[in-house]
Amino acid sequence: MLFVFMTSSIKENSKYILKSIISDKLTNKEIKEICLLKDKQWKFGIKSQLKWFKNNIKKYDLHNFFYIKSKLVGYTLLRKRTFEIKNFNKKTKYLLFDTLVLDKKYRGMNFSNLLMSFNNMIIEQSGFFSFLICEDKLVNFYKKNNWKKLNKNFFKIIDYPFPVNGMIFNKLNLYKKCFFYINK
Repeated sequence: MLFVFMTSSIKENSKYILKSIISDKLTNKEIKEICLLKDKQWKFGIKSQLKWFKNNIKKYDLHNFFYIKSKLVGYTLLRKRTFEIKNFNKKTKYLLFDTLVLDKKYRGMNFSNLLMSFNNMIIEQSGFFSFLICEDKLVNFYKKNNWKKLNKNFFKIIDYPFPVNGMIFNKLNLYKKCFFYINK
């Protein structure tokens, strides 16, 4: 496996390819593939998906692709964002795990776990921890993939007004309340 963090990571076997690319290295074709796949799950239309991508994706966000043959069937987004620990007044970076989508034709074949293993590897090698928010029905899936659910008393999402579960991966011990920013 070839791995160069922040540029590209590729894990390949005869059936599939997993790769990770930062935003400013994406081609227009890859951006369109992402938006087309996302639109299969969240049907807002391709123009809306492209607009969201343009307005919300930052230069160093990580895009993890799962190809079978040359078809994009899975995608995740790791967005470099900010958090702070109560009473420390110091902001630090983390990776927001945002967007996990797998083409419906490829569900139930254990590919989501394979993609999660790849994500976890990328997170570990980045040196950051990762945080995600999810609905109750997804907590067990992430737990099976080595994520830990946070006690609601130990985190607050500053710029996302939505009661959710918070989960982390890769060595963050919370002794004081953490404040997560989703949009900065």
